Amino acid sequence: MMDPLSEVLRSVRLTGGVFLDVRMSAPWSVISEVTAGDVTAFLAKPAQIISFHVLLTGRCLLTVGDDRPLEVAAGEIVLMPRNDLHMLSSAVGLKPVDGRSLVQPSPDGGLARVVYGGGGEPAHLVCGFLGSEQAGNPLLSTLPKALKLDLRQGTSRDWVEASVRFAAGELAEGRLASSSVMSRLSEVLLVEAVRQYASTLHEGETGWLAGLSDPYVGRALALIHHDIGGPWTTEMLAERVALSRSAFTERFATKVGMPPIRYLTHWRLQTAKLHLRETKKSVSQIANAVGYDSEEAFSRAFKREFSLSPAHWREQFISTSG
Repeated sequence: MMDPLSEVLRSVRLTGGVFLDVRMSAPWSVISEVTAGDVTAFLAKPAQIISFHVLLTGRCLLTVGDDRPLEVAAGEIVLMPRNDLHMLSSAVGLKPVDGRSLVQPSPDGGLARVVYGGGGEPAHLVCGFLGSEQAGNPLLSTLPKALKLDLRQGTSRDWVEASVRFAAGELAEGRLASSSVMSRLSEVLLVEAVRQYASTLHEGETGWLAGLSDPYVGRALALIHHDIGGPWTTEMLAERVALSRSAFTERFATKVGMPPIRYLTHWRLQTAKLHLRETKKSVSQIANAVGYDSEEAFSRAFKREFSLSPAHWREQFISTSG
């Protein structure tokens, strides 16, 4: 059975990695934010960044804005789905310093490091990211500012723990773990964190994530993202999830915030932008790949959504990307 969450993440081409090894000792407090410059070794033009911290040893507090501090213990992972500026500290009430001013490049070209604090209780963190060059991911706008992942509850606990141990071991030896391993690990971390958060939603809540959690709507979302160019109709989707057309349409629109075919159109055009940016396929080939019968119909829909024809959008992207 397809996993709707994994299908949606796969459709937006997420890349992950780690970029900073942090060794703190109490008392300490830093302001932290991932920038595009931090991830350029992995992703040339990130349109969206999810930052995360893996706490290997010790404990810390994470605070976003005026929110209540989130306690993080050794072995836990905290993710910022919209990469909000945040504070990490050993205790409340400490004056933070700019974490960026503490970063020291590795002398051997490996992972950059931060070593800071007053010499008390130690804390060892690894900072990473999950990002995409494609904007418009509906997942991120539905999530809270920070998500904490408890590996003891995750369905992929063993794999995640083994991967974190592998990455930590590589870092301890002064090596940066394989980018493919870290990319997959970062994606699994996000899937598990979102899955845990989704399980806490109350019945009756609406939004994209609520739709993903609904057995009927979630199945339809997985079908759409698994085959974005398929000849889907509302009737076909309703039949595949075993609901009547009217019941399915009402359920989908209530949960997701738009009718199923409008949602399908939005994601077909987002996928088309990805093809225009990353491939040399012709406009006609892309139109066919994302489910349009003709180049003309595709071009009209694309221009209606983005105010440029596909060809002009590609030209503009190439000219601005240098």
